[in-house]
Amino acid sequence: MNKPWLAAYAEGVPETLPTPEHRSVRDMFEAAFREFPERPAFTNMGTSLTFRELDRLSMQFACYLQKDLGLLKGERVAIMLPNVLQYPVALCGIFRAGLVVVNVNPLYTGRELKHQLTDSGARCIIILENFAHTLAGVIPEAPVPFVITTGVGDLLDKPKGWLVNFVLRHIKKKVPPYDLPGSVTFADTLKAGKDRQLTPVELGFADIAFLQYTGGTTGLAKGAMLSHRNMVYNIAQSKAWQADAFENVGRIVAITALPLYHIFSLQSNGLGILAQGGENILITNPRDFPAFVKELGNHRFAYFTGVNTLFAALMNTPGFAELDFSSLRLTIGGGMAVQEAVARKWQKITGKPITQAYGLTETSPGAIVNPLGITEFTGSIGVPISSTDVRICDDDGNDVEPGESGEICIRGPQVMEGYWRQPEETAKVMLPGGWLRTGDIGHMDEKGFVFIEDRKKDMINVSGFNVYPNEIEGVVVEMDGVLEVAAVGIPDEKSGEAVKLYVVKRDESITEDAIIEHCRENLTGYKVPSEVEFRDELPKTNVGKVLRRALRDEEKRQAAG
Repeated sequence: MNKPWLAAYAEGVPETLPTPEHRSVRDMFEAAFREFPERPAFTNMGTSLTFRELDRLSMQFACYLQKDLGLLKGERVAIMLPNVLQYPVALCGIFRAGLVVVNVNPLYTGRELKHQLTDSGARCIIILENFAHTLAGVIPEAPVPFVITTGVGDLLDKPKGWLVNFVLRHIKKKVPPYDLPGSVTFADTLKAGKDRQLTPVELGFADIAFLQYTGGTTGLAKGAMLSHRNMVYNIAQSKAWQADAFENVGRIVAITALPLYHIFSLQSNGLGILAQGGENILITNPRDFPAFVKELGNHRFAYFTGVNTLFAALMNTPGFAELDFSSLRLTIGGGMAVQEAVARKWQKITGKPITQAYGLTETSPGAIVNPLGITEFTGSIGVPISSTDVRICDDDGNDVEPGESGEICIRGPQVMEGYWRQPEETAKVMLPGGWLRTGDIGHMDEKGFVFIEDRKKDMINVSGFNVYPNEIEGVVVEMDGVLEVAAVGIPDEKSGEAVKLYVVKRDESITEDAIIEHCRENLTGYKVPSEVEFRDELPKTNVGKVLRRALRDEEKRQAAG
């Protein structure tokens, strides 16, 4: 097939990657343990775990899972933790025991948790005590044989760890009462696994590494089966793409604010930086922006990953603009479209651009990234990375003409093995030849750069014209008084659908009339919103992606009621 994007590749970035050296995620991080034993691997609230300590603790945890619980290769273990030091210990231990990781959002409701545990058939769950009451409420209907609880401070240096747990439990009352008979503590599992010998487990490309559940915004979440091949290849793809950014950087320090249970942060930071001997600075509560900015001031970081809403909120936090960004080499924006106003402001403050990237849970996730040499905002999500092909297709799976809009389809070694126990759902998204239908609408220009227009399901149809919410949101957020915005379609007697805006103000003086007038000046008539509603906040996913579906559902309920 024609690959015009290859001309945009930086020198040294290969069209096709060689077969990776490591055959599993476990082999990859064990090599890092041997090569960088004294380096800090993960740091949280002032406490660091070196690669040697992570090696030791994860082996103890692996021995507990294998010897005490008797878990067998391929069985599933759920991790329901925010960004705390227990997460990488558990993750590495699960893989060393030959098991499959099921990442669980700690903010899940009982219904969501019950579905994921039941669907995955998880045999064990490691859960932060702050959320254990949710598990206690559903465990009779979603029986998990083994439950391991932990507190935020359990792996922090003493006495800070004790103090953090005391404050959360007794002062801030962040640990609701729960009853989980037979559960054990994470600290006890490490003691039980000490001085034990792990029985070696063979792992290879074909073995499943993660059941990574999709957001579930269109119904019950599906578990994407991500194999060790998918993950090892995608980490290698990212490393090849980013090599120039970290040239002459002795040790990569990465700010890890997005949750590790999300595929973007998991691959890009948690595993990708770990494999290179770098240090992840774990931000447990990134929504506490004053504390986040204070923590940033403690580190000379080279790598920063985030989503549009995170960048915007940080830049509106006092003290952020005064930080030292001289060591920053690369900022990656993913998860949702980065708005031009946000990108330009970030570059003005930090001196570095936001490099837009694109991927899905189903692509492990990296698939399309901007070349690092591009320093100006273009609106493009970039070009296909090494060993990756992209087509723009119509509803029947046929290629559209160059420059025309269609569904973005992706093929590469990072594309999932399928949905867990859902062959029908897998068939809906896979085209012959290994092509994944992403559900995103976009186009490719003559140089191979891809431009995403919107989610197929989010598109608004006004009198037969397709209206993409991203375009409208990008125009409105340029206004000084607007912090966040979401555009959705609402029923309209004349046009079928009309555009409604939900806006979070930065400046209280901004009005609905001012926003609509700004849209009239910058958008075609049928794209201009008919209504503006101001909100204190917008509904978001766990990584800060605005949930337009939730807003549409509100509109439907109001119309029905």
